[in-house]
Amino acid sequence: MAILPSSDFDSRLWAWLRHGLAEQASDLHLVAGYPPTLRIHGTLRGIDEAALSGELIADTVRGIMPVELREKVSGRKDYDFSTSILDGEQLHRFRVNVFHSQEAVGACFRFIPGQIPSFDWMGVPAELPRRIINLHNGLVLITGVTGSGKTTTLAGLVELMNQQGDRRIVTIEEPVEYLFKPTGRSVITQREVGVDVDSFADGLKYSLRQDPDVILCGEVRDMDTARMAISAAETGHLVLSTVHTQDAKGAITRLIDIFPPERQQDIRGQLSLSLRFVVSQHLLPHVTAGEKRVLATEVLVVNDAARAAIRLNKTESIDTVIQTGKRSGMQTLDESLAALVISRKISPKTAHRFAKNPQGLRALGVPEVAVDQFAL
Repeated sequence: MAILPSSDFDSRLWAWLRHGLAEQASDLHLVAGYPPTLRIHGTLRGIDEAALSGELIADTVRGIMPVELREKVSGRKDYDFSTSILDGEQLHRFRVNVFHSQEAVGACFRFIPGQIPSFDWMGVPAELPRRIINLHNGLVLITGVTGSGKTTTLAGLVELMNQQGDRRIVTIEEPVEYLFKPTGRSVITQREVGVDVDSFADGLKYSLRQDPDVILCGEVRDMDTARMAISAAETGHLVLSTVHTQDAKGAITRLIDIFPPERQQDIRGQLSLSLRFVVSQHLLPHVTAGEKRVLATEVLVVNDAARAAIRLNKTESIDTVIQTGKRSGMQTLDESLAALVISRKISPKTAHRFAKNPQGLRALGVPEVAVDQFAL
């Protein structure tokens, strides 16, 4: 992780990032042929400047890249890293992805809050984090599309455990985003893929030799990582991770489909015993333009019915398990959407656009609306 004083930072880039900080942006996009562009509460807004060239972007980001990455640039087309800017006494952190498009360099800067947001601020139901952090083993998956707040939810869970104490926590991230401060109650090791460890799978394998109670794996994206995560959850560790899917059912299917067909039945059996929670997240536009986006969640608590569905390859019945599991703390996406409409946080039109069963929203108290299927 690089830490640069703002006085040593590229003045153009620092001006764009300061603009984003002032506007509470989530991302800054530097793409050849476009002006610097911010994403503010889900909406793209260009900064009033000339279109950028690939050469200018390359010059702008080269100075902030970690030395070990600069040496690898010629052999790679995409790379992630985190960086920090010290502005007086204020430290600002960013996750950076540098990429190539049509032979031109581009970059995306994700703004990382200086403090880990509270679950109340995120909009996560209060009881859910408490139940998760009190688990002693098993696998917890946070799922959703890119930019749905999965990393922030994981960071919030780790920080709660950090404050609770008596936990040895190892995180494997790409890159490290939120930093956890020592509290004197828990011990946390944060390892960055590509810097401290070669891969998520290696990070999981070697973390088992570091006496962990809790392992955070930034993402399950390949068979080796999935195998190690399930194995660690089976052997008495609490494993937290993310999967890029739209819903809880899709997270289970995605995890199983990573494996070859001849291994999938065994994996279903293992997963049915180790999986504890799947939380699916969606960040939706606020009913008031310009307000921060609102979190809708689908929550699967893995009970006997869910375990049977996973083991018997009947994942299509997971939706029914969630619908009938309210007493266990489960929640369908549509129930979450309806509650957000009733509390006037999202519009009925937004609820209908994102609902799994728009026709069923009326029974949940959401008025019918005409929704353009091609509207954003």
